[in-house]
Amino acid sequence: MPNLQSRSAKFQLHFPAWKFPDWQSLGIAFFSGLAMSLAVAPLNWWGFAWISIAPLWVIVNGERQKANGRLISRTACAIAWGIGYHGSALFEIRGLHPLMWLGIPWLASITITFFCWAFITLWGAALVVIWQGGMRLGAKQWSLGNSGVAFSLSRVLLGTALWCGVETLCNLTPLAWTSISYTQSPGNLAILHLGQLSGAMTVTAAIAAVNGLIAEAWIGWQSRTRDRQPYFLVANNYVALIAMAVLLFVTCHLFGYWLYRQPLNDLATSALKVGIVQGNVPTRIKLFLEGLKRAEVGYATGYTTLVDQGAEAVLTPEGALPFLWDDRSRASSLFYQAVVDKRKVAWLGTFTAQKGGVARSLLTLNQQGEAISRYDKVKLVPLGEYIPFQEWLGTLIGKLTTVAENGLPGTLDQQLDTPFGRAIASICYDSAFPEVFRGQAARGGQFILTASNLDPYSEVLMAQHQAQDLMRAIEIDRWAVRATNTGYSGVIDPHGRIVWRSQPRSYEIHAETIYRRQTQTGYVRWGDWLTPLLLILAMVAGVVRWARSQ
Repeated sequence: MPNLQSRSAKFQLHFPAWKFPDWQSLGIAFFSGLAMSLAVAPLNWWGFAWISIAPLWVIVNGERQKANGRLISRTACAIAWGIGYHGSALFEIRGLHPLMWLGIPWLASITITFFCWAFITLWGAALVVIWQGGMRLGAKQWSLGNSGVAFSLSRVLLGTALWCGVETLCNLTPLAWTSISYTQSPGNLAILHLGQLSGAMTVTAAIAAVNGLIAEAWIGWQSRTRDRQPYFLVANNYVALIAMAVLLFVTCHLFGYWLYRQPLNDLATSALKVGIVQGNVPTRIKLFLEGLKRAEVGYATGYTTLVDQGAEAVLTPEGALPFLWDDRSRASSLFYQAVVDKRKVAWLGTFTAQKGGVARSLLTLNQQGEAISRYDKVKLVPLGEYIPFQEWLGTLIGKLTTVAENGLPGTLDQQLDTPFGRAIASICYDSAFPEVFRGQAARGGQFILTASNLDPYSEVLMAQHQAQDLMRAIEIDRWAVRATNTGYSGVIDPHGRIVWRSQPRSYEIHAETIYRRQTQTGYVRWGDWLTPLLLILAMVAGVVRWARSQ
């Protein structure tokens, strides 16, 4: 025992700012972030999301943190929560390894994979740090009090607005995947329907607010001894805040369920039978002669079979034919010959040469096999499809990535016109960015076409990508058709119900009837109006409280 005490004393001597309660808080923050990650697909234990921010909220705002080194403790706890959530939710990036088929040594493959995972994990953690910094700054600058339900509600408003604001800023960057809203997909369809009001931020706001109310109730209960308040007053405040959390949770779900139960009222005249080809050509062979032949035969055969089964159009995955689609390659393509023979529309995932680079494209081929419209992938994957800050960091980053050349991104104002009306297109990583879909829906898009390549990743990422597309279908009230290289391909209705889903890592074809729709949800009409509203209300509340304190 004396030896243990001696070691403890030495530890405190070297790390005086790190008291044992701080280490305890660090662990609580990390494991609460880890619990949040359990709500993400494929586990989708979505209930954890409604309580997993509360411990971090208490650590950031609780009076216990008023100790030497509190800034380090709060920031470190925010980082720990971010690593627990984002690091675990994005751990499937490990599927990038092995890369030996590219001629990369085993150790370099491990290094590249670890670098990518660490970078995106710390990026997510940085967002949490920004949030906690905003919480502390707001409380300090606005002289918010330290007791009472009114103060707690002001802080809940501030914390909710900041969380939505940080996620909105994240969506403006090249890296966005783990919004807390997508912890509810696909398991909690009722709450996801709130996305029809103001997009994914509506769900984010609901989750953050419920967590905040729970946390504020706990903070108030903890402070009862310090403030020497009457027990009945503390108990009343505690019960009031918990009751508000329960009421908000129930109200959001009831309203979402009401939206979920609304009939689709699809018209028979708007029906469209779409075929899907899941080619199952792994990336490690797709770029070589064997893979090219397999892709040509597989997609041409699948197209022909689906048309014979009555499909009016056929969708293929991202990069189904992994070469530049031009007059020369088209003339020798089996897929092109199949389209000319069967004279039905095809949406082909391929590559096109554009001014300044190569785009990952989805082409609409008409009955003559001619490309009549094109959608270029908007959101390219950093380090995978282009090198960020190439002018300054190209040489350094080039050693840690497999990308051969920078891809050329598309623009947000694209329109994919087809013989069946305007479509809403997305390619793979686009699915994580709601604005890509909303803009096309606002410009008349009637159904969603998603072409993706999720190889070499496992079913975990397949389920997560499906969860993203499911949210987009609900938010803009459209049918979604998904074609992926190795899975999951599928069809999703506007209520988020999965009509059909393929098996992973198998060659599959399927035809399903979808319906073109022209409805406009609140989100399609006005975009994300909730986040700026919350930020304005938080500022007004802060100014009012500051004025009263003068």
